[in-house]
Amino acid sequence: MLEITCNNQCAYSDATLSVYKIYILQLKDVLRWYGAEFRDPMMLNPPTWFKSFIFCEALVQTPFFPIAAYAFLKGGCKWIRTPAIVYSTHVVTTLVPILAHILYYPFPTEPHPGPQTQKERYTLAAIYAPYLLIPLMLLFTMLFSSAYNTNSQGGKGSAKAKKIK
Repeated sequence: MLEITCNNQCAYSDATLSVYKIYILQLKDVLRWYGAEFRDPMMLNPPTWFKSFIFCEALVQTPFFPIAAYAFLKGGCKWIRTPAIVYSTHVVTTLVPILAHILYYPFPTEPHPGPQTQKERYTLAAIYAPYLLIPLMLLFTMLFSSAYNTNSQGGKGSAKAKKIK
């Protein structure tokens, strides 16, 4: 929901698409408050590279959420492994340049001031950190958990091992 209400809003803010007009004033105010309070100019005036990440987020990540919710709530859906690996690697690889930008880019002070002190940079990085950590946990779960490993027989041993016995 956060993605639809806030992230996509910054990507479409100056687009000629009429999509931006669907956002109500309160959501725009929340976005402006967040950008000013946490000194996140990428959400107020996103650079082109950041917009490309938001567009990918809308195309790849948003469709994944209801599919993943269904699979995880139902349980036992091993088919979610590949989409979850694609999703998590996509998110993790986009977060690396975002965090590097937050930590090392010399942000201007006008028109939308970015983080200037180390504390402000670490605070903003901490806000983005869950978007790195949760997909990493999902990735490791999909790669190493026997519950989602399609080659595993749920701890019962492989078919080859059964033939040997």
